[in-house]
This record gives sequence, C-alpha cells and structure tokens, in this order.
Amino acid sequence: MTRYLRGIYIVWVALRYGLDELVLSSFQKRHLSFAARVLSIGRDLRAPRGQRLRQMLEHLGPIFVKFGQVLSTRRDLLPADVADELARLQDRVPPFPTEVAIATIERAFRRPLDSIFAEFEREPVASASIAQVHFAQFKDRDGHLREVAVKVLRPGMLSVIEKDLSLMRMMAGWLELSHDGRRLKPREVVAEFDKYLHDELDLVREAANAAQLRRNMAGLNLVLIPEMYWDFCHPEVIVMERMRGVPISQTARLVDAGVDPRQLARDGVTIFFTQVFRDGFFHADMHPGNIQISLEEATFGRYISLDFGIVGTLSEFDKEYLAQNFTAFFRRDYKRVAELHIESGWVPPATRVDELEAAVRTVCEPYFDRPLKEISLGMVLMRLFQTSRRFQVEIQPQLVLLQKTLLNIEGLGRQLDPELDLWATAKPFLERWMLEQVGPQKLMDELRDQAPRYAKLLPELPHLLDRYLRQRQSADRRDLMDLLVEQKRTNRLLQGIVYGGIGFAVGLIVMQIIVRARVF
Repeated sequence: MTRYLRGIYIVWVALRYGLDELVLSSFQKRHLSFAARVLSIGRDLRAPRGQRLRQMLEHLGPIFVKFGQVLSTRRDLLPADVADELARLQDRVPPFPTEVAIATIERAFRRPLDSIFAEFEREPVASASIAQVHFAQFKDRDGHLREVAVKVLRPGMLSVIEKDLSLMRMMAGWLELSHDGRRLKPREVVAEFDKYLHDELDLVREAANAAQLRRNMAGLNLVLIPEMYWDFCHPEVIVMERMRGVPISQTARLVDAGVDPRQLARDGVTIFFTQVFRDGFFHADMHPGNIQISLEEATFGRYISLDFGIVGTLSEFDKEYLAQNFTAFFRRDYKRVAELHIESGWVPPATRVDELEAAVRTVCEPYFDRPLKEISLGMVLMRLFQTSRRFQVEIQPQLVLLQKTLLNIEGLGRQLDPELDLWATAKPFLERWMLEQVGPQKLMDELRDQAPRYAKLLPELPHLLDRYLRQRQSADRRDLMDLLVEQKRTNRLLQGIVYGGIGFAVGLIVMQIIVRARVF
C-alpha cells in the first residue's frame, strides 16, 4: 500500500512541475492537459523545462537527485538545456544522527568506537545521499597517530533504493507509452542508474578504485589521492587518509594563496588525459565538489581527488577509437571518422561510408569557424555519438561516462582559464599514444609483458615440436590410408564399369550375329 501511495505522490509532483509537457506528444497533451491541471491545481509552468525537471527531482528527495545526476550524463539522449540544468543538481541531504553512524562503525568492525579511534568528531564534515563523512584520528600498525576521514553508509539505503527503483521502472514503462518518451530510452536509463547506485553502495569497491588511481597517479606529481587503511574497510564503512585542501570552486581564495589558475587548468586536463589514454582507468565523477587544491608547502598547487564511487574504464580498442577519432576530426578527415565508426563495429557493416561521412561533416564542420580554444572535445564526442545513433548504433556506456567527465573537465578548466586551449594539451597525449601503438616501444612492452609466458614455453618447445610432428605424421599416414582405400574403391568401380561395358558390347555383337544368321 505504501508503495502505491508513494507512486501516486510521485505522479502528482511530476504533474505539478509539468513533466507531462516534457514527455507527451502534442496529441496526448491535448487530451491530458486538462486532467493534469485539475490534478495539480496551482501549477506554474513559466520556468524553463530543464529548471522545472531539476526542481521536481530535488522535491522528490536524494535518490531522485542522484537519478538526475546520472541522467545528466546522457547528453546523447537529452536536449542540451535539460542536460545543463540537471548537471547543476547537488546532494543537499541533512546528516543522519551521529549515534547511528557510530553504531554502524561498531557493528562493521565488531569493536567499540574508543578502541578504534583515539578521537572521533561527532559533527559530520559532509553529508550526501549515499553516505556521510566524519574526521577522526587513529593509530596505525606502527603506532603512529593518523588523521583520517571515516565514510559511513547511510542506514537503510538498500531498501529505500529498491523501493524507489521499482517505482522508477514503473514510471519508465509509462513514459514508453509515448513516442517522445520512448526516444529518451527510460528503461535503459533506469537500468544504468540501478548499476551505478548498487556500485556506490559497496564502499569497499570505492576504496579499491581509489587504491588503483593512487597507484596509477603515483609518478605524475600533479594529484593527491587518499590512502585507504584496509584494516578498517568494510562495505558500510571505509577509513582513509584525511586530505587538507581548498575546494577548487573557491578560485579567489586560491589566487590569494598564490595558486596560478591557468596552470591549474592545464594540470587538470593533463591528469584526465593521462588517466584516459595512458591508464584506461579514470575518475568519472570529477565535479567541483569532489576536487580540492592543496596549499600545503610540500604539495602546493596539486589536485586532491575525492569520492571514487564512479570510475570509467577503457579497453585498448576504446582508446584507439577515441585517439584516432579526435586526430581525424582536427585534420577534417571526415571519411576516416566514418571509417572508424564502421571498423569499430558500432555501425552496421552495410552502412555506406559516403553517407556517414556526409553526416559527420554536417555535424563537425561548423566547429572550424571558431578558434581551437573554443572547441569543446566533449561536445565533439557527443555529436559523434548522436550521429552514430542515427545510423542504428548503441553507444558504449564507458564512452558516455567519458564524454560526461570530459565535459566536466572542460567546464572546470575554462572557469579557471577562459583562454584554455584543450586541444593543445590533449594533442601530445594522442600523438604519444598513437606512436606507442605502432612504435618499437610497443613491441618491447609486449615482449616484456609476455616474457613469463614465453619463459615457461621455451623449455617445452622441443617436446611440443616433436608431438606436433608425430601428430602430423600420424595424420598424414591416416590421410594416406584413407586415400588408398578410396583409390581401391575407385579402381573397383572403374573395373566394374569397364567389364560391364565390355560385356554389354560383346552381348550386342552376339545379338547381331544371331540376327544375321536367322536372316540368311
């Protein structure tokens, strides 16, 4: 019963904010608008549609806010104004009681709080839809006192999420009743949201993501990632190194401290492209709320990354596809862009290259009327995805995540430096990556990676060669015997034909002799 009441409430809120105006066709609007006005007396639709959708999601609570954040990444489906408005969604969630957080920590580690932490700040420093964070101090294995951040999962999240996801699936089915609603692929988006949410509910997964990024970024000296204390990591609680920094959105404060915003913008792009093209493993939630800048003397001006619930991964194939697409785009080689789409297998092989080339040219050519510093690589990627969708291709989720993160990085970089030329920063990475794929270093890397396997195989080569030759010889002998048997069968058949022919001929001669003898 509660579920149906919640469903009715969601429908009422959706009508009040004019969701029916966003997803219904003109025909359906004419027949349902009066009913919608009656059911939601006093609604005001003067605000832009994207703003109304954002306000509706904020009204419905944290899970729907999270859904809007995920939905904002699907710029291949949403109009630009709606996607931009949804990107403004922030988790504004009151903290849950500290006693509940302490009970969760003690249940997770089966120890009293005082035996884990030398000091624990009861006031949370941050609170979001999934978890909240407290600062604390504890002694590590060596007895050193460490300042840490303790992230605690919000209680009862799984049951709340499952209920709201069930309602979202139901609403997705309703949306698909209209043509405009089907275009938004609501079931696909809800399924994607389901995956993201369940991934974020396992805090050990987040800790593992952070550890991988920290290891990858260790030699770059541009970004700091908190160390995870694995003795105190649990699906509901993780303990990590406390990071001290200034939010990157506080530009004036950073400038007053002596940070160069232009260098900061270039460093951010360098970090992102290193993660994408070198590692194929990137932080996919790099909005300003998750990025700080260190003002400590030893690490002055370095990025501090936080919140690793969502990461993106790219295969070697994905990286090659992206690098070649970007390179071909900036050379205006639209035919190559079209060929890459077909070679990737994401466009049907029967697609005509010239038709796809014309579509890509129509989308991309307008960008070249402006300087490179004004070109958005994120928008280029999005346009390529949209063009691909017209040719019946389903976009890979990891590339949609990449495009969303790239747009975040571009927006952040140009806030810091309006003159930022993203291509000038990206180009060296693309060229270096392309060279590594075909150059001698790639061969050496492959040999190095496969060396243990080759070392194990080398002593076995004589035995393997001998076995192969024996098998080949045995197979040849069997083939020869089969050939001899077949030849004998053929010989017998030929003999039968010859003897039959001779017999038939002799019979004809005898018949002719008998006939002539009777005549005479």
